[in-house]
Amino acid sequence: MENNEITTKEKLKTYFETGKYPTENQFAELIDFFSLKEGTLTNKELVTLANGLASLNNGYILYNTSNIENEKFQIVVSSKEGEDQIFTIGKTENIEQKRYFQGSAPYTVRTKEFLVNPLEGHRYYYLNTQVDDGYTTSRLFGNNLPPIPENFGLGTVDNKKFSVRISNEDFDRKITNLHTRLTFINKTEVLIEYALYGNYWSNKYISEDIVTDHYNLGDFLVCSYRADLTEISKPIRCRIYDEDNGILLMEASLVPGQKNINASAGGVLSGVRNARIECDYES
Repeated sequence: MENNEITTKEKLKTYFETGKYPTENQFAELIDFFSLKEGTLTNKELVTLANGLASLNNGYILYNTSNIENEKFQIVVSSKEGEDQIFTIGKTENIEQKRYFQGSAPYTVRTKEFLVNPLEGHRYYYLNTQVDDGYTTSRLFGNNLPPIPENFGLGTVDNKKFSVRISNEDFDRKITNLHTRLTFINKTEVLIEYALYGNYWSNKYISEDIVTDHYNLGDFLVCSYRADLTEISKPIRCRIYDEDNGILLMEASLVPGQKNINASAGGVLSGVRNARIECDYES
């Protein structure tokens, strides 16, 4: 904003009209507009500012921690407008915190730096995230388990909400990783994605090969699919085989003419180290 330009209430209101996304400079104009008393906003001014923020259609992060003291967990959020935002998550006393994102959806969310205390015995950190009201990502880390790497992708928020919960948990045993290789073969032109869920472990939806890092808390994996078949007239069958012996383990049918969301694979992968998923049109 130019120094000689006058900011009026009418001008500020236009920044927050439905469908608009105020920029960083426009927020600065709003804050500068308030008359400050001893460097703080009055209660009336705080309420006005809070109501302005609540009326936005911006996405937001909800986070909560338990059994956390001095640990710091940094989450990075990117959108097509502006710079990356870094949210530092610390002790919340089990009270959920809400912070708004800059820019507009889609928002790409990833980890930055997780500064944690050394853990001994059977204690581990547990990270659980959820995109909108859809898929979750879960990991244990710390102690003898690998740390959460920097720039670890937590998903893309297409709507508004990204939820994070981090806790310090005490288990009844030392936990180790188990590894299952999934080879994914899609014989259709449709984007088909799958997600795997284990005990305290899950990954975001992907359409590529993966090697899991699930845990010996339970040597099993549940699989689900998602695919948009609204323009497709034929059902698609996805089958999972034991790659070592060729045995069919489970299969699922994706329904034509609709969006298939969290479609069950129809069973559980138990103790399988090498599997193959094949998706093709039903004959």
